[in-house]
Amino acid sequence: MDHRAAQEFADHWAKAWNAHDLDALMTHFADDVTFRSPVAVQVIGGDGVIRGKEALRAYWAEGLRRIPDLRFEVLGVYAGLDALVINYRNQKGGLVNEVLVFDGPLVVEGYGTYLGDDPNPAGAR
Repeated sequence: MDHRAAQEFADHWAKAWNAHDLDALMTHFADDVTFRSPVAVQVIGGDGVIRGKEALRAYWAEGLRRIPDLRFEVLGVYAGLDALVINYRNQKGGLVNEVLVFDGPLVVEGYGTYLGDDPNPAGAR
């Protein structure tokens, strides 16, 4: 993935999140996507692994319900061969990296990673 494509993806990703537009966001994810996040443990329980596009949509819908003021400010975008990292600040001021692995144009794996020891990194209520 070249840096221009990574930046375009990150711009669309942030715009969709900030608009709370799950339909726009989900267009980037494969049907069999897996996503891992410590916030998922808090929101849906289990091992923090979300499997499948519909489960990911349900998880993010619940997150938006719990965090109505959710907003992301992209600080940096890092491109790899088939991956990108979006470094951003969330509505709480927390620093987060979203690591996304692609197969062609779609995300097949994602990882939410958080800075520090905040027990509630996304600000979920």
